[in-house]
Amino acid sequence: MLIKEYKAMKAQKLLFLLILSGMMSFIVSGISTFKVVGLNHHFLSLWVSAWIIAWILAFPSVLICAPIAQKLVDIVFK
Repeated sequence: MLIKEYKAMKAQKLLFLLILSGMMSFIVSGISTFKVVGLNHHFLSLWVSAWIIAWILAFPSVLICAPIAQKLVDIVFK
């Protein structure tokens, strides 16, 4: 039973990080795209293409950075 719960917790954490990285990369790529091209008729397609590339890079980055950030927080509150 413990192994099943562990796998569920791990899957839940990975899904959380996937959704978080998707949302953050969506917002940042939207702001960056707007700053570069403004609000024109190509904005939405440019935003989506920029977001997909950003998300592909953001998810592995979050997987690497999240444990480091957690360790830093643990040090601060130790």
